[in-house]
Amino acid sequence: MAVNAESFVPNWELTQLLDIFPLPIRQALVRLPNIDSVIEVVLDLGRRPEARFEDDFVFLTDNPVTHEDMAAVVSHLSPFGGDNRAGIEQTLHRLSAIRNRSGNIVGLTCRVGRAVYGTIDIILDVIRSGKSICLLGRPGVGKTTMLRECARVLSEDRKRVVIVDTSNEIAGDGDVPHPGIGHARRMPVTIPSQQHSVMIEAVENHMPQVIVIDEIGTEAEAMAARTIAERGVQ
Repeated sequence: MAVNAESFVPNWELTQLLDIFPLPIRQALVRLPNIDSVIEVVLDLGRRPEARFEDDFVFLTDNPVTHEDMAAVVSHLSPFGGDNRAGIEQTLHRLSAIRNRSGNIVGLTCRVGRAVYGTIDIILDVIRSGKSICLLGRPGVGKTTMLRECARVLSEDRKRVVIVDTSNEIAGDGDVPHPGIGHARRMPVTIPSQQHSVMIEAVENHMPQVIVIDEIGTEAEAMAARTIAERGVQ
């Protein structure tokens, strides 16, 4: 069954992403006829920069990425967290760093963030049932995008929704959440290993009817999710 979904990157958000790159890379991106299909831009020290698509990639320039290029990009970002991820204020773009053994950044994966509406139409009755839901799938299939849409739809149903946003990937970077989450509230996680504590804090302090969590990867987080469900919170 087809899902009628609308995916887009607002022009001002795309401009904010393009603006972080050195001029030659930015110009090469703008010239791409299929720029709307780019999923990420990859910068590795000493290699040519790449624009990656779902099943292909293209080199953006013939010149290898330099330390100066890396520094220029990083200067436009928020500080990297303990998960080596950073973002751009009030956008959904995510930038992940690869570091050498000295801790210096030698690679950047710049993922294009997109707000997608309509992705949960096919499971809307389940989302609104009040039952807890776990989404599984390989990286890049759209799990976070669906979670963002779940938060928006349920919050617009006048449910009290709190997002536990470990990498600011659901609600975007910065102190003001991205409008893609609707009326949901967002609790950032400053230390990724403490996500389970923030999950419990969200329930104890803010009276949510729904908790949205992007990634559950440890036993402590799984137990926290179980505790939340046992308290009657979706």
